[in-house]
Amino acid sequence: MVSDAFSRFARWMERQSGRPGAFVTAFAVVLVWGLTGPLFHFSDTWQLVINTGTTIVTFLMVFIIQNAQNRDTQAIHLKLDELIRASHSARNGMIDVEEMPETELAKVKRSFEHLAKTAECLDHRIDEKVERAVEREVEREVDEELEERGLPDPADRLQGR
Repeated sequence: MVSDAFSRFARWMERQSGRPGAFVTAFAVVLVWGLTGPLFHFSDTWQLVINTGTTIVTFLMVFIIQNAQNRDTQAIHLKLDELIRASHSARNGMIDVEEMPETELAKVKRSFEHLAKTAECLDHRIDEKVERAVEREVEREVDEELEERGLPDPADRLQGR
C-alpha cells in the first residue's frame, strides 16, 4: 500500500521535475533569492534559506531518481528477457542473467569474450580467403580479356618471356 503510493508519487514527481516549468520555477526561486540578498544584507540566515532548501530537495530527489532508475531497469530487463525467450537461436539461460552472482557473471563475460575472439579470428580468415579469391578472379578475368584481344600478358614481359 505504501509502496504503491510512493510509486505513484515518484512517477508524478518524475514527470513534473522533467518539465520546462520545473526548471523555470527553480530558476525563479534562485533568482528571487539572489535579488533579496541586499535586502537581508547577505546574512547567514539568508544563505541558510537556499542551502537548506536545496539540500532537502536534493536529498529527496535522490530517492525519486533511484526509484525511476530501478523501474526503468526492471522494464528493460523484462523486455530483453522477452526477446531472448522469443528468439529461437538465443540462449534461454540468459534470461534473468542480471540476478546471477558476480562470479557467475564474470564466467559468462569470459565466455562471451572467448566467443568474440573466435569470431574475430574466423572473420579474419574469411576476409583473407575472400581477398585471395577476388584476386584470383580478377587475374583470371584480366588474362581472358588479354587473350581475347590478342595482347601479351604484361607479367610475361616483366619476367622476360
